[in-house]
Amino acid sequence: MRAWVFTYYALLRSILQAGPELRVCRTRCRHCRIFFLTDPRNAGRQDLGCPFGCREAHRKAESTRRSTAYYRDAAGREKKRQLNARRRPCCCCQPAAAEAPPTTTTTTEAPPPWPLALLEYLCVVVSLIEGRPVGLAEILEMLARALRQHRMARRRPMDQFVDRLHGKPP
Repeated sequence: MRAWVFTYYALLRSILQAGPELRVCRTRCRHCRIFFLTDPRNAGRQDLGCPFGCREAHRKAESTRRSTAYYRDAAGREKKRQLNARRRPCCCCQPAAAEAPPTTTTTTEAPPPWPLALLEYLCVVVSLIEGRPVGLAEILEMLARALRQHRMARRRPMDQFVDRLHGKPP
């Protein structure tokens, strides 16, 4: 983990050296204190969470806190009592007929193997570096192209083919 953070900081530093105007977009996560690049509209804010998990964890914790606070007051307790009563039938009523399970539509496109928050962060960073808007589809295409590349080490084509077969057998 420490090596990843070191590599991330080395890349962030090289980006900031290549584009000094991006220094205003650098901010620190309020939870884990890691530096990251943010949208120029959020430059200077001190209350942001990083896209590496802190933002989502804080959102979930705040949702739990709001829900707990709501269900502790009188209106929330009444609402919860009604929800629980609707969930179980009373002794004089027949149980409700079982509903058919919802049909799910299958899509031909598989979800990306990376977390959506990380992909959105990549959109922001690449947009900042290139100075133009970059969409999610373009990021996914770029990642697919980068992962298709051959190794940098010089190897015989037959060895590369054998390694590819071991990684993804036919």
